Amino acid sequence: MTTQRLDAQKLRADFAVFEELTNGRPVAYLDSASSTQKPRQVLDAMREFYEHSYANVHRGVYTLAERATAGYEGAREKVRAYINAPSNREVIFTRGATEALNLIAYSWGLENLGPGDVVVITELEHHANFVPWQFIAKKTGAQFAHIPIDDYGELQLDALDEIATRGNVKVVANNLVSNTLGTINPVEKLAVWAHEQGAIMVVDAAQAAPHRHIDVQALGCDFLAFSSHKVCGPSGVGALWGRRELLEEMQPFNLGGEMIRSVALDRTSWNELPYKFEAGTPAIAEAYGFGVALDYVSEIGLDAIEAHEHELVVTAMDRLGEIPGLRIFGPPAERRTGIVSFELEGVHPHDVAQILNWEGVAVRAGHHCTQPLMTRLGVAATTRASFYLYTIEEDIDRLIDGLLKVKETFA
Repeated sequence: MTTQRLDAQKLRADFAVFEELTNGRPVAYLDSASSTQKPRQVLDAMREFYEHSYANVHRGVYTLAERATAGYEGAREKVRAYINAPSNREVIFTRGATEALNLIAYSWGLENLGPGDVVVITELEHHANFVPWQFIAKKTGAQFAHIPIDDYGELQLDALDEIATRGNVKVVANNLVSNTLGTINPVEKLAVWAHEQGAIMVVDAAQAAPHRHIDVQALGCDFLAFSSHKVCGPSGVGALWGRRELLEEMQPFNLGGEMIRSVALDRTSWNELPYKFEAGTPAIAEAYGFGVALDYVSEIGLDAIEAHEHELVVTAMDRLGEIPGLRIFGPPAERRTGIVSFELEGVHPHDVAQILNWEGVAVRAGHHCTQPLMTRLGVAATTRASFYLYTIEEDIDRLIDGLLKVKETFA
C-alpha cells in the first residue's frame, strides 16, 4: 500500500501562527518535540464546546451536562481507538504524561516494590519517566538500575542479563521514542523480557504518539502514557492506559470528589474504573479538544506524517553534516523520528538558539529534561530541531542559513 503524501504547505493554513510575519517571514517553528501548534479545527471545536456544551460531567441530568459528558466520554473512546486499547475503562484522563507516569509510580510502585526488587529505566528517559521511579525506588528500598546506550544513542540490550542478576526485576520503564535523540526504542523486545522477569512494562509514548501508530496490544506493555499538547491538542490533559486487572488492584493517586463510590465518617469506597483515578472536576473542554486533535491527526494519516518527517530528517542531517564543527547526536535517520540534536563547536546551545531566534527560527536549547543522557553524551546541553506535519523544507533552509550566521558571529 502506498502512503498518501502529506501536503505540509496546505496544512499550514490550519495554523494561524504561520500567518504572523516577523521581518516579513513566518516563524520556522522547529520545537514540536516540546509542544505542537494548534490547528483551527481544535480551537474552534473547543470554543464551540465552551459556548454551547459546557457543564460539569457525569452528575448533572440537565441537557448541558449530558452534552458535556457525551463530549468528554467521546474523547475517551477516541483515545482508546487511537492506541487500540481493549476497553475505554482502561483509559484515564490525567494532566499529561508526567502525571500519568507519577500515578503508576505512586499507586503501583509504593504497593509492589521493596528491598530486593529492581526498577529498570534507560539512559534515554525523560525526567518524567526517570525521577518518579528513582524516588519510589529510594522510598521502598528497591534498586534503581539503567539500561545503557551505545554511542549512537541506542539501547544496549546485552546489559539485560547482568541487570537480571541484581534482584527481582519488577518494573521496566522506557520511552518509545527519545525526546532528545529521536531514537525509536525496541519496546516490544523489552516488554517480552520484562514479563519473563515477572515485571510490568511502562511505556512513555509522549514523543511517539504524534508521529507513529501506537498499539498497546502489539507493544505488549502494561501501562502507556501520552500527552495532548504534543499531538496538536491543548495542554493540561493527557491519557494513561493500563491493563484493567492492574488498575483494579491499585489504590487511587488523588482523592476527592468523583472518584468515590460512598463516603462515611469511618470509611470510603472507590468508584469503578476509570473514575477511581479521576478525582475532582477534570479538564473537560481540554479532554474534548484532545479527542478532536486525535481526529485531526488521524485524518491526515500517521503513516503520511511519519514519511514526511523521515524525508525532513534525512534532508536536515545531510545538510547539517556539511557544516564544519557541527556534531549530530543519535542514530542514523532510518532509526529515528523527526528530531535532530546537535552541538556547534565553541558555541553554547543557548547562544545558538538566541541567534536563530533573531532569524525567526525557533529551536530548543538545553538538556531537554534528559540530564542523565547529557552526562552520557558528555555535554551540558544541545540544540534540538524537531519537525511535525506543518514543517516545510524552507524551515530547514532557514535553520542552515541561521547556523551559518551563528558561525560568522562567533568566528
